[in-house]
Amino acid sequence: MSAIAREAGALLLQYFHQGLKIEYKGDADLVTAADRASEALIRERISKQFPSHDVLGEEQGLNDQGSDYRWYVDPLDGTTNFAHGYPVFCVSMALERRAPQDRLSGQQGRRIAGVVYDPTRDELFTAEQGRGAHLNGEPIHVSKAGQLKECLLATGFPSHKRHKNPNIHFYHQITLHTHGVRRPGSAALDLCNVASGRFDGFWEFNLNPWDTAAGVLIVEEAGGKVSRFDGSRFELDSRETLASNGLVHDALLREFQEIFAGRGLDPLPEPSEYKR
Repeated sequence: MSAIAREAGALLLQYFHQGLKIEYKGDADLVTAADRASEALIRERISKQFPSHDVLGEEQGLNDQGSDYRWYVDPLDGTTNFAHGYPVFCVSMALERRAPQDRLSGQQGRRIAGVVYDPTRDELFTAEQGRGAHLNGEPIHVSKAGQLKECLLATGFPSHKRHKNPNIHFYHQITLHTHGVRRPGSAALDLCNVASGRFDGFWEFNLNPWDTAAGVLIVEEAGGKVSRFDGSRFELDSRETLASNGLVHDALLREFQEIFAGRGLDPLPEPSEYKR
């Protein structure tokens, strides 16, 4: 997996340095030649080495052969950054195994391995179920921050229909109660930065399975915790992702509970008041 991710990342860098043509598949949902080329390369490598495995990718959808194994592939997480020349993007891949009883019951399988490769920094995050998480071969662990006021968090906003997403309210409240909130633009890298202790937590609405499959495993193997916004079990189709170092998870859940209930909200400042 690491070799495939590195090869795809090298391909992305070629496109990144030479510039590329941007296409739009939605109001502000970017597609690039690099996305498609990276996914084609990854699928070709998987098909050659593991011909019976299923693959779910962002660009080409699901190739379902009824296998016990399924790959989740984001060939370029951070497309908008990439298209604008901002060097924060990555390749994300995870492998899931479903036992026969899981298939019969309709349950999701277990993610057994994940890799996220940041080609601009040559950082390869890896995790294997039960064997911990690593960055370029060295073990990584989540931070030891125990209070929200000490924490640096990350979040993300949708690329389109931002006005229909409530995250600005969560950003506003949580940035007031923490050391700060960043918005780098790559959910997979945000999760890896929680795993390595650079961030103490991360949340985002409406992520897809290929956005989170690898990063969530890396966080968990680094000693962190991932759930939905109400604390219930995270699933790849949850559409809610809250990750933390585990120590501040309950505090974050309380913040989310208060925000959803509309309690104790600090009002957003009025521009007209500021002008005066």
